[in-house]
Amino acid sequence: MSKLMLAACGLVLALAVPAAQAQVTIDISKITCDQYMGYKIINPYHLAMWLSGYYNGQRGNTIIDTETLAAQTSTLQDFCLHNAKVPVMQAIDKLFHK
Repeated sequence: MSKLMLAACGLVLALAVPAAQAQVTIDISKITCDQYMGYKIINPYHLAMWLSGYYNGQRGNTIIDTETLAAQTSTLQDFCLHNAKVPVMQAIDKLFHK
């Protein structure tokens, strides 16, 4: 009985340990408009949120204006539709940091 109990406990522990997941790193500065618009690297909404935080953090701003974020995301998407090879961060600099 103790061998059976030991085997059952071992099985439960083996199943309870989550599988190791590979970590993926992304160099945001190299994501092109084509990759951004085509969901090829990351969801564009998530990237827009990250980029907003990045640029606001550089300015020391901890407040996100959701309406401005939505408008700027739309402007970026319009630009990217016509400039597929431009890196997204370069597009942002051109559009919003003149």
